[in-house]
Order: sequence, then structure tokens, then C-alpha cells
Amino acid sequence: MLLLAIFAIKIPTIQMTYMDGSFYLTDKSFEIGWIHSVEKEPWYETYGIVNGDLHLTETKFKTFGAGVPSDKEVIRSEDGFIHMSIHEKFEELRLTVSENTKTTLYTEKNTIPLYEFIDNHETVIFRVEKTPLWKIIRGEKIDEIKKQGKST
Repeated sequence: MLLLAIFAIKIPTIQMTYMDGSFYLTDKSFEIGWIHSVEKEPWYETYGIVNGDLHLTETKFKTFGAGVPSDKEVIRSEDGFIHMSIHEKFEELRLTVSENTKTTLYTEKNTIPLYEFIDNHETVIFRVEKTPLWKIIRGEKIDEIKKQGKST
């Protein structure tokens, strides 16, 4: 029965793919952070699985500027950031990694400076995939990205 369950059960999982690999995030949410190119301030977006789909759930930033949504709910906070509740569904998130903006992935257990491990201007794709349990058990985890290093 256990063996059958390992092959039959599919779990909505966040998969991150890039040119040299593919990883499963074991958390149900993650945050992407970077330094805004104009404001030179940190900006964060939180994504998660909602009803089996990838959703942008929140964003936080220091100042309003070009491209900042103005029609979203502002969440009170005392941390010096403006927090906004977003709730937008995505089929996938395509993110360009940049050394200039210090693109970083935050999970519950890890802070992964993607710009240190993935080539500059490489695209990373996040999507929710209904993944068989065996594939998650066998597959690479995000913790292993640090072992990969940038390609030369």
C-alpha cells in the first residue's frame, strides 16, 4: 500500500526550473527579493499555492513609484515597508536573475542569493506542478542549489 501511495499520490508543489536544473520547493510559499533599480531600495513579493495554483499574495516595498499598484489593499505594518495584499493568479512566474539587483529567493528555511548561483540574466521559472510523491522524494531540493554554482 505504501508503495502504491508513493506512485499514485500527486501533491501541488512549487517547481523552480532554470537552464541547469529543476528544484521542488517543499514550502507552500516563497518570497522573491531584489533591489529596485531606480529607488535602490529592497522590494519583496510573496507567492504561494492557493487552491492548487500559483498566486502573488503580497508585495512590500519602501516607497511608491512608477509601476507600483495603486488599487490594492494596503496592510498596516510597523516594519518600515508598505505592504499590499495582491492575490493575482499566475500560470507561471518568469524571473530574470540579476547580479545588479541581487535577486534572492527566501523560503521558510533558506535564503538563496540566486544571483550567486545562477548566471546573470538567466530566466528562472516558478510554477505549480501536481507532482507524484516519488518524484518529490527522489528529486533535487532547493537546498542543493548551493552545490551547483554558476556555470562557466
